Order: sequence, then C-alpha cells, then structure tokens
Amino acid sequence: MPLKFFLKLFACLAGLILFVSMLCALIFAGMNSVRLQAWQEQFPEPLMRWLASVPDPESAYHWLAPLYDFRVVTPASLSLQPVVRERLGYGQVVTLNTSLGPRVLVADGSGGILVIRFRDIYRDVSESTALIALSHLNAVLPSEREPALAKLATALGVGISAVAEPDRVPEPDVLGRVLERGIALYQEDARDTGQVLLRLSDGTLVEVVMPPPFDPWAWPVVLLLISLVTGLLALALLLLLRGVDHNLRAVESVALRIARGEMDARVEASDRTVATRLAAAFNSMADHIQRLVGVQREMIHAVSHELRTPVARIRFGVQMIEDCEDPQALQKQLDGIDGDIQELDELIDEILTYARLEQGGPVFSLQEQSVTDIVRQVVEEQRMIHTGVTIDADIPEQSERWSQSDVEPRYLHRAIQNLVGNAARYAAGQVRVHCQFDEQTCRLDVEDDGPGIPEEDWEKVFTAFARLDDSRTRTSGGYGLGLSIVRRILYWHGGQAFVNRSDKLGGARFSLVWPRRKPDEDIL
Repeated sequence: MPLKFFLKLFACLAGLILFVSMLCALIFAGMNSVRLQAWQEQFPEPLMRWLASVPDPESAYHWLAPLYDFRVVTPASLSLQPVVRERLGYGQVVTLNTSLGPRVLVADGSGGILVIRFRDIYRDVSESTALIALSHLNAVLPSEREPALAKLATALGVGISAVAEPDRVPEPDVLGRVLERGIALYQEDARDTGQVLLRLSDGTLVEVVMPPPFDPWAWPVVLLLISLVTGLLALALLLLLRGVDHNLRAVESVALRIARGEMDARVEASDRTVATRLAAAFNSMADHIQRLVGVQREMIHAVSHELRTPVARIRFGVQMIEDCEDPQALQKQLDGIDGDIQELDELIDEILTYARLEQGGPVFSLQEQSVTDIVRQVVEEQRMIHTGVTIDADIPEQSERWSQSDVEPRYLHRAIQNLVGNAARYAAGQVRVHCQFDEQTCRLDVEDDGPGIPEEDWEKVFTAFARLDDSRTRTSGGYGLGLSIVRRILYWHGGQAFVNRSDKLGGARFSLVWPRRKPDEDIL
C-alpha cells in the first residue's frame, strides 16, 4: 500500500473517529441535560402535589423546613422568569438548578408557591417522602394501616408495604440505622432503585420502594448513539467504496479499450488511491502486451521477408534441376538447395529461440558455474570457425577468483558465442574477450578492431531483425536476431547488454553485466 494513501486513510479514519466521538459526546450531553431536567421535575412531582394538597403544609410538616428549607411564599416575593411563572400558573412542577442545589416549586390552590430545596434530589425526595409516609402511618390504628398504605402508595407514586417475611429484612447495618433514626435509605448501587426502611412507633417495619434514579445510559440514548455511529460509519464506508469502485471501473474501462485494440490505453491513477498498485501492475501488463504484439507484428513481417529469399532460391534450384542434364551442374544445384534448407533451419531455430525468450523466457535453472570456463570454451570453438582472426581471452587472476556465478550455462554460452561470432565476422584481424568479475558483479567485454558501430545505432542493433546494412544474402551473416537474443538472455539473468566503442582496438565493444549471485527471491 502506498505510504501517502496509508497516511491519508489513517488521517481520515482518525478524523472520523474524533468527529464521531465529539458528536456523540455533544448529543449525549445535550440529550441528558434535557432528560435530567425533565426527570428532576417528574420525580419530585408526587411529593410536591401531596404537599400542595395539604391546607397548611408548613405546620403539618414543620420538620421539612429545617431539613430542606421548605416554605410557602407569594409569587411576588420570588424573582422568576416569565416562562417559569407561566408554567407555575399552569400547575406544573418546576425545578430550578442553583449553586445550593435544585430548588423545586409548585403552586398551591390558594395562590401561594411551595418552595423546597434539595441537596441530592433523589436521596432527599426519597427520605422526605418516607418521612411523610411515616408520620401518617404512625397516626392511624394498626387495623387501618393497610388502606393507609395503599392510599399513600398511590398518592406519593411509590411502593409501600409492611416487612413481614424474614427474607425481606435488610442487612444489620440498615437495621441499626433504622433503630437509631427510625428511617434508613439504602441502594445496592448508585444506579439501582432506592429503598427506604421505616420503623413505626409500634415497631413494625415498612419498606418504601422509590422509582428508579436518573439513568444517563438509558436504552433510548444508547440506541440513538449506536444508530448514529452505525450511520456515520456506513456513510464513510460508502464514500470509501465509491472511490474504490471508481478506480476499479477505470481499470475495467481501460481493459475494454485494450480488448478493442487500443493498445496504448493506460490507467491513470495517483499515488494516493487504493488502486495505485493495481493500476501500476495493469499498466505494466499492458506495456508488456503492447510490446509483445509489436514484436509479433515485426516478427511476422520480418520472417515473411527472411523466408522469401531462401524459398525463392530453392524454387529456382528445383526448376534448374528439371532442365539440368550435366551431373556436375546437378550436384551444384543440389548442394545449393541443401545450403538453403540449412539456412531455413538456422533461421527457424533463431526465431524460436527469440520468441521463447521474448514471450516470458525459458524456465531458467540457475546453477553455480565457472564463467571463465564457458568463455574459454567459446573462444576455442570460434577459433576453429574463424581461422583468419585472432581471438584472445583476457582473464585476470582477480576475475578468475570470482568466476563462479549463478548462471544458466547453455544460454550464457549462446550469448557469448553470438557476441564473439559477430565480432569475428566484422573484425579486421583481432577479437578480445575481457572478463572483469568481483564479489557482486560479473562483466564481460567482447571487442574487435573492425569498423565499429555508429553511436546513433547503438540501441538499434539490439532490435529484432535489425541489421545495419541492407544486404540479405547468405554472406551478410545472421538474421538480425542474435543481439536481441543476447539482450533477452541477460535480462533473464537480471543483467544488461549494451554496446559502445572499444578504446583499445578501435572497433565495437559489446558488454554483458549481471549479478554474480541470484537474488533471494528468484523470479526466473
């Protein structure tokens, strides 16, 4: 994966996570601020309605004043916002958050406003509700207690029941507090429903079960946050996949164009897209296909031209045989036909070798071999063929030390043989094969004292069927495939073949350079 694309994707994901986290936090805080305000008014509402229904609550529940600053005041004595006054006029319970704690207000039927202040609204409302229930239950006879329990439970919005079964008796710490104060509020956890244990004057234990406290992680909130996160992630994934789909469609479009014959069509992709490597591989494949198609066309054209001459000579020779009566002339024509057939055989062999190397190469089996031994073998063979040319092998002692290299002996022999043979064909009288090997690299130079090759044709000589003269006779030598085969052999060895001018002999110098050892991941 390209580094720029990875960094871009990482930055986008980090930004998305930060954005989703901040958005969820804002929504969570905003929703819970509204929910908390509503709960702070709904939870104490039964208590406030009860107090507003009592004719003189300050006297009836005089103990509320010192505990929770309970009082009944006139509307004019309070500095309230118009919205708050309007809500109180509608008979709603209003909770105002102050620095000293929530202050709960409700209007009574006589035009006054009941005000009570809590420090912890859940705990204080629970205890005050339980104290009111305790005062009323102590005032009724035991025989009238059950109807009183039901009436109080309905009016105060709580569950009230006498503790009769032993398994409902709470822990000793709670019982101790009940014995000390007559009332005890206990919860298993801050988020659990609170329970208040009361001890009546006759020793009866009564349990008051309050509504649950405010839960900021209520299931609607969690469901909304999950839906929000899922929706944003789905949107981000959609945008990412749209980009990937766009890139893949671009590759598909170019593939269809190539299938229609537009061989120069290529995928345009920057280094910041997810399909960069795919585009690069596809373009490389398209280049290879275009080159192979071009080579195939050139080969078909050149082969048709190369075959035409020997075939024409064979046809002419056959016609001459039909009219030939002299045995000596007949033998001459037969020898000519045999030579033309030999030329065709060599041409076919060259074409097959070049095609096999050009279209993916042979299955190379690299093995450790002495390159200097191969050089000496080629030099001895060429000396026997080109007797009029001096062919020398220049192998320094340092190169002999590093002569062992990972090569395919048969094909390397073919490459060196082609170079030495070409040099001997064009040399005035001397060919020199120089070896220069070290621990990493092998280099082999084949030089001659011939006319050399013009600099503008240094690349042209490695093109298939390219020859610098226009001669097509048997004496011109070769078919224009030898140097192309040499370059492809070096390519499959991981090296290069190039040509320049010989400083010592003045003619051409062909050089082969390849790594002495094959790479760890051999792709040949």
